[in-house]
Amino acid sequence: MLQRRGRAGSRGFALLIVLWTMVLLAFIVAQLVAGSRTELKIAQNLVDNAVAQAAADGAVSEAIFKLLSPADEGGWRLDGRAHVVVIGDSRVRVTLSNEAGRINPNLASPALLTALLQVTGSDPQTAQRLTAAIEEWIGRQPVVGGPAAAFAQYRAAGLDYGPPGQPLETLGELSQVLGMTPSVFAAIRPHLTLYGTAEPDPRAADPVVAAALALASPTLPQSPGFALAASPSPYPMLLTVRIIATAVGPGDARARTLAIARVGQLVPRGYVLLSRKARFG
Repeated sequence: MLQRRGRAGSRGFALLIVLWTMVLLAFIVAQLVAGSRTELKIAQNLVDNAVAQAAADGAVSEAIFKLLSPADEGGWRLDGRAHVVVIGDSRVRVTLSNEAGRINPNLASPALLTALLQVTGSDPQTAQRLTAAIEEWIGRQPVVGGPAAAFAQYRAAGLDYGPPGQPLETLGELSQVLGMTPSVFAAIRPHLTLYGTAEPDPRAADPVVAAALALASPTLPQSPGFALAASPSPYPMLLTVRIIATAVGPGDARARTLAIARVGQLVPRGYVLLSRKARFG
């Protein structure tokens, strides 16, 4: 009798081990399946993002081609209209603007920089102080006391750097200028470029730049408002264009490319990309 009970207990214990083993295996399989699904979803998202980004990049090339095409052949003009391009499974909204309508802080006069700061909300004293700091940063105005004095001013403000005395390589550098606040920088940045001339084209200026031009040069005729300068011919001699392509692709993936291109007869092969920045989401 005791022997039978021992055998029954052993079988019950073995069955319990088998059941627990099956539960453990089921748990492991479930985790593997869940992990595989997550990895597949991540992989699909990456693919969708790549497709959308490729479409945005392709739309930039399409925009350049359209700018160089005659109007009667579907060419695009700088007339303020947005264009929609379908590339594969993605829809891309493309906007174009004339970069000549923006202010180049590397070349603009101090009066124009001060005027831009004022029309975007800075008081006259702050605008003049920031303009002087920008001029020192890009090396157009020497610092009283030399570089050591400049570094001392920045250190006194809690900064561990000083003005390089060289032209800006990126607009983001302006945020490091002594006295520049995030709000002031955010207000002026949309109206700036590093690819324009010393004097913006008033025909292509937005209302803020037009107001700054009027304030800096009261003798200039005031622009009635935003007016993009349309290229005068199907094959412009030279244009510097800002192209923004926003794509919505498979799985609602979104990507954006901002490119600056110089196009026209004076450019080898008709165009050259000066800048290209991509961003997902």
